[in-house]
Amino acid sequence: MSIVNRQTIAAFLLGGALAAGAGAWAVDRHHRHGEHAPLARLYAEVQASDAQKAKIDPLVQAALKDLKPLHEQLNQLHKQLLQQASAPSIDRAALETTRQQGLALADQASKRIIQVVADVGDALTPDQRKKLADRLEHMRGFGPHREM
Repeated sequence: MSIVNRQTIAAFLLGGALAAGAGAWAVDRHHRHGEHAPLARLYAEVQASDAQKAKIDPLVQAALKDLKPLHEQLNQLHKQLLQQASAPSIDRAALETTRQQGLALADQASKRIIQVVADVGDALTPDQRKKLADRLEHMRGFGPHREM
């Protein structure tokens, strides 16, 4: 296998593993740039009441706490995969094990993200959920997943 093919495969595997942690990274990144900045924007967008804010804050904080270690583990897998992909010989079994570990972490993160989405949704009215969904769809066009 040529070095180009190895690099392509390694990039694909790394991309998959990292994409799984993108949600955790994004939430953590926003959280560090302002204690409640993303939530304040959400609240303003949907015109959340004080009672709704009091319900949503702890839900999001708990999700952040749960997702942070998963993100850190994905970073470690990324480093491990880079080492494996750049080794003098390719250990396919080790790569497969790393891939499976990444998928398991991604599955855990995805389940936790869906849980907080549902929990926050329960705290909002149907109209507020619609506003939020519309806003998220609008934002999708500006992020890394925008359509070309």
